[in-house]
Amino acid sequence: MTDRRADLPVPLVVAAAGAALEALALLALAVLELVNISALRITMGASTAVFFLMYGVGLMACAAFLLRRAPWARAPIILTQLIQLGTAWSFTGGSTTLVAVVLAVLAVVVLVGVLHPASTAALIDDPTGEGRD
Repeated sequence: MTDRRADLPVPLVVAAAGAALEALALLALAVLELVNISALRITMGASTAVFFLMYGVGLMACAAFLLRRAPWARAPIILTQLIQLGTAWSFTGGSTTLVAVVLAVLAVVVLVGVLHPASTAALIDDPTGEGRD
């Protein structure tokens, strides 16, 4: 049996690493939200923390499955990047411009990596293996 991860294209690995980094940030936001829950906003704080936790775990799973060449994992990662580009745009101007740049650059790097022709070829669901060189 051959290890399918041994011949992963670099753009796919970079995309998965970027998505995993974003997932870690979401998990950190969940923890920060839980730590800062006050009695006045317990419902909002708890629901926000649960959302960040579930989104982070889901995105981390997609990044892991991307490294296992699961073609379905690409769609949620692409959707996350598109959302992140919109979020980056909302941070433009003033003192948050650096945040906008970091979010946008990371989203573009992940998008380029996951949509790169080598990544697309690696994710083709071809059980015969005829489509791969």
